[in-house]
Amino acid sequence: MDAAQITRLLNAHASGDRHALDQLFPLIYDDMRRMAQNKLRGERADHTLNTTDLVHEVYLKLIKFDRINYQNSSHFFAITSKVMRNILVDYAVKKKAQKRGGNQKRMTLEENNAVSEVNISDVLSIHHALERLVEIDYRQVRVVECRFFGGLSIEETAKTLGVSEPTVSRDWNMARAWLNRELSEANN
Repeated sequence: MDAAQITRLLNAHASGDRHALDQLFPLIYDDMRRMAQNKLRGERADHTLNTTDLVHEVYLKLIKFDRINYQNSSHFFAITSKVMRNILVDYAVKKKAQKRGGNQKRMTLEENNAVSEVNISDVLSIHHALERLVEIDYRQVRVVECRFFGGLSIEETAKTLGVSEPTVSRDWNMARAWLNRELSEANN
């Protein structure tokens, strides 16, 4: 990945060049697929949203963002993580509306793996908990979006958010503890 070329194309897109995103997509496709694979790893076998679908949904959302002034490729991938989260939440809401309940299980956010097996109800529970956490610590929410929804490593998250790796580790640990408590209370 050539970060400078990606940033140049992002800036061209922000300036109104609609073809810039078409040139950008092949450069970032593998990174976006990796993010989607990390998020979808461990999903049920009958999960209908696959890696390619998720990447393409993200792309379709991104092309609607006209004239966003991306600071750099890291900023772009941070936004991509957030878009991925929104798509998965929307998907979960639709599925839950279809099922109206179903088998729910307890889940925790894993320390070593940003991504764990998650069912539809869990995505919604995490989303609602993050809406509460944002009032306490916005950066922790961004870390969770990058790590859990985007599948980024500590190092990638630090680069994306422009903070140090120890800061990301602390935020990740604190957010996980807070979210696990919130999710366990919601399940009781």
